[in-house]
Amino acid sequence: MTAKSQIPLDFGHRSATDMADFFVAPCNRDAVAWVDRWPEWPAPALVLHGPAGSGKSHLAEVWRGKAEGARLSLENLESETVAMRADSVCTLIDPVVMPFDQEALLHLFNATAERNGHLLLVAEVPASRWSLTLADLRSRLQAAPSVGIGAPDDGLIGAVMVKQFADRQLNVDPEVLTFLLARMERSFEAASRLVAALDKAALAEKRRITVPLAGDVLSSLTE
Repeated sequence: MTAKSQIPLDFGHRSATDMADFFVAPCNRDAVAWVDRWPEWPAPALVLHGPAGSGKSHLAEVWRGKAEGARLSLENLESETVAMRADSVCTLIDPVVMPFDQEALLHLFNATAERNGHLLLVAEVPASRWSLTLADLRSRLQAAPSVGIGAPDDGLIGAVMVKQFADRQLNVDPEVLTFLLARMERSFEAASRLVAALDKAALAEKRRITVPLAGDVLSSLTE
């Protein structure tokens, strides 16, 4: 190993989950409004959907903190587990991916309604596109409000990247960000991968994140 290069250790990084750190833009304004509206929701459940890396999990965690809710994974979504969580008035399930125990989710939905609580379901697509075979569950979710987070524009992607760089304690000049936005894939998922790759490359090569380094990293990700 040369003095010029080192193997980066993955210490991870912390990302804030407070509403103050969530960027409100046209693509997510309706979703933010629904979180602000809680607990005045018209139904026991709300479906929040959007593409990977769109910020829906961040927003869902903001809601869970506000509602003092429990978090339940689909892997543990069995009738016995749901019964043990009967004292939880509000519950977050993120992500919802087919297939899952539909009877258990119906049981949780009914228990939540009986306690005047709320259930937030987070998925990449709306419930109307889930392959539900249980008629009672399908009818309940069709009656529940559904709100989506849309594709981001350059301004929002740029703001998210600035936050992600800051989460990693990295200072990046504006011209680097301009360079990246003109050439990268337009998605939150791609932005997250790019920030992580730049952080790793800068640490490995002991370099600041500059336009040449950004070009090298973009090329390597493309390859």
